[in-house]
Amino acid sequence: MLEQAQRVLKDVFGYDSFRGRQAAIIECVANGGDALVLMPTGGGKSLCFQVPGLLRPGLTVVVSPLIALMDDQVATLDELGVPAAALNSTLSTEQQRELAGRLRRGELKMLYLAPERLVQPRMLDFLRGLDVSLFAIDEAHCVSQWGHDFRPEYLQLGQLAELFPSTPRIALTATADMRTREEIVQRLHLQGAERFLSSFDRPNIFYRIVPKESPRKQLMAFLGERRGNAGIVYCLSRKKVDETAAYLCEQGFPALAYHAGLPAETRAANQKRFLNEEGLIMVATIAFGMGIDKPNVRFVAHLDLPKSLEAYYQETGRAGRDGLPADAWMAYGLQDMVMLKQMLQNSEGDERHKRVEQHKLDAMLALCEETRCRRQALLAYFDEILEQPCGHCDNCVDNVQTWDATEPARQALSAVYRTGQRYGVGHLVDVLLGKDNEKVRSFGHERLAVFGVGKGTDEAQWRSLFRQLVARGLVDIDLEGYGGLRLSDTCRPLLRGEVTLQLRRDLKPQTVAKTSGGSPASQLVRAEERELWEALRVLRRKLAEEHSVPPYVIFPDSTLLEMLRSQPTSLSEMGQVSGVGARKLERYGQAFLEVLNAGEASTAPVPVTDLRHELISLARAGMTPAQIAGQLDCSEKNVYSLLAEALGRQELSLEQALDLPEDLLMEIQDAFLDGEGELPPVTTISPLFASRVPEGVLYCVRAALAAEFEL
Repeated sequence: MLEQAQRVLKDVFGYDSFRGRQAAIIECVANGGDALVLMPTGGGKSLCFQVPGLLRPGLTVVVSPLIALMDDQVATLDELGVPAAALNSTLSTEQQRELAGRLRRGELKMLYLAPERLVQPRMLDFLRGLDVSLFAIDEAHCVSQWGHDFRPEYLQLGQLAELFPSTPRIALTATADMRTREEIVQRLHLQGAERFLSSFDRPNIFYRIVPKESPRKQLMAFLGERRGNAGIVYCLSRKKVDETAAYLCEQGFPALAYHAGLPAETRAANQKRFLNEEGLIMVATIAFGMGIDKPNVRFVAHLDLPKSLEAYYQETGRAGRDGLPADAWMAYGLQDMVMLKQMLQNSEGDERHKRVEQHKLDAMLALCEETRCRRQALLAYFDEILEQPCGHCDNCVDNVQTWDATEPARQALSAVYRTGQRYGVGHLVDVLLGKDNEKVRSFGHERLAVFGVGKGTDEAQWRSLFRQLVARGLVDIDLEGYGGLRLSDTCRPLLRGEVTLQLRRDLKPQTVAKTSGGSPASQLVRAEERELWEALRVLRRKLAEEHSVPPYVIFPDSTLLEMLRSQPTSLSEMGQVSGVGARKLERYGQAFLEVLNAGEASTAPVPVTDLRHELISLARAGMTPAQIAGQLDCSEKNVYSLLAEALGRQELSLEQALDLPEDLLMEIQDAFLDGEGELPPVTTISPLFASRVPEGVLYCVRAALAAEFEL
């Protein structure tokens, strides 16, 4: 069986060997056994059910929670020559009828379904009339009622064991601690399943967590090294998502917004653009995530604290699915804790549930304040031991230092107590620093013994100390009042002098910027390789547009990178590149060989094509011509020329292309349309607007009008 699996792996998927425990999982499932698979994002979970599905006779039914994820996998399988389909709400009644006919005739090997549809009695009856040889339950952690991705319909999937007793089932997830794993086994009736637990480690991701000081500036410093790369920026609120996306566009970064408050069609359009276009940044709430299968997301940035380590692991895991270098960056501060604790207190659920959630939040805070290797701490939470520090996180790279904060901490706790346990950090720091301001005087706090005792420590360090006291549970936040601080029972030993306290010494912001760590994706290729790399990407994008699939479905970056480095000169050599299966070799091999073999000779047309595509993406993202010129490192005149071409082909609207007041735009249009018949040349109109707009604007308006009226 393993020999056949190896053949399928090479012929269909284009890979020479299995990774990790894939071979053992595939052998188990292909031979009819049940399996529970825990494998990190990007570890190759899909192959664990797709290969056995192709080896077994009959149909494989894949339970998937999101339409986007289904469509993505179906498109990928279609490119590989595997007959697959998704049955979901986007299909018309006629399309559903046609699909049912194909299933009855045995024309499909893979069927993707949402759990809501699968558990309907009519659907189950229909499937019982087919030759179903395997059930794959993807994102199986959705069955956990303690998890943030809980889906009630997953609870009903246990009935598959009774309705299809002889059909093997494989449940897969990338995020499950020991408790969640037991819940999956129990609720899906997988007691007899073999368990395959892979390492949670994502060695290609560089982790960095910084204290939040000027979050927008900090984000810009991080993004500045990663221009042109696809990434996700997570925020806690919808308002912050909208504001951050708008700010990034103003700063010259092509950004889109995604949250549950946007119209469904806007969310769908933004998600499609993120998957299909290169270098976009999605600013989102956690509503955007599960089902994002884009392998070349080069970074995930958090502007707010996630609610748990499970959420953090899952969200950061959307970076670097292709195995190439990626970054997980986060800025967090005391206000994040206040916000999340308030959300937790106001949430529905019994006290037991809230205690569990509080425990998860405490673990997240502990990772933020961790002084040892972040990866060791993160993996330990998932019951995995990493023997040595990873050398690939901020704590390892920056050699984080600690300081004896015993005495300052006691002063801080004393300030909390003596001011009445009702004030926030700002006021407490003012008291400790001896600031003689109106608020301090109005409460008479300048007369307290703690007034001015902390002058030897600067304000930033006091704020850091208070943040760490809250994170360690030595101080509580009064959520029922105005968010003031109060002492917790756990601080008594410290106040009594029975214990000492070592705290993390925050790096200065400028130090953080200089040692940002990680390997920005722009460094994936060397300067001398960049031209050929871009040529390969341009060809990939062209083919993707022709086939109406995201570029990574044609070939992921990792495959293009191997082509670039191995320089195949024949189809047989191209077939040896990882990720080039028989179907893709037949479809695309020759086209990529021509680009590779053209080498340096392929300079003329490629950059122009690439420039044009990037320009359209940036204009659609809301960037002005001046910002686009800066982003693409070319003149504004060139930008206007390319915009006019795009408008002529109706690839952009005037509103997307030009940053003009509506009344001025209408005035220019009226000037062109004043006469009859043909539009006048720009030279005739330009004296009217000589000092008001660049001449390129006039060419753009004329091109748009000519296309609209076919003049």
